[in-house]
Amino acid sequence: MSKARLNPVIADKIKRAVEKAHDENRPLALLFVCLGNICRSPAAHGIFEKMAIEAGIEDRITVDSCGFYGGHAGDLPDLRMRKAAIQRGYTLDHRSRKIRPSDFDNFDLIFGMDAANLEDLHDAAPDIEVEEKIIPMAALAVNHPEADAVPDPYWSGADGFYHVLDILEDACSELVDEIKRVFEFK
Repeated sequence: MSKARLNPVIADKIKRAVEKAHDENRPLALLFVCLGNICRSPAAHGIFEKMAIEAGIEDRITVDSCGFYGGHAGDLPDLRMRKAAIQRGYTLDHRSRKIRPSDFDNFDLIFGMDAANLEDLHDAAPDIEVEEKIIPMAALAVNHPEADAVPDPYWSGADGFYHVLDILEDACSELVDEIKRVFEFK
């Protein structure tokens, strides 16, 4: 079975961001965003970092995550997410933080986990150029075409956390592959 292809519009956004960072002689900066920054976005953060190390591109990338709700600021990710992640070899030690206006300037690509996060990101973006940086995380999960979002597992059972990890592993793998493809031409 052949691997599904990434949406060409999204692939082009990634390519342009990588090229811009390269031209400015700095690491590509990625931000993962969800509601509380205790489940989905720190999982994406941890998964992506591990995959970037395995792909040998970790020194060319910076990664962070945040959320729109500040009530968990300073907290580790949800214990249930950390337990599910550790079973797959990921350590989630990011401390939750609320999104800041400066994030829109400091990051090349911003990944929202669901429709509400994406709407909030577009509403908070200071201009159309910044809005171009925003990408739906689920759109990268090419082997999960049924996923129109990375669902919030907070109110679900253990299966919800593993389902989120499945989608994020798919999406992060595709993101690493796409970034690595562009790096190989630099």
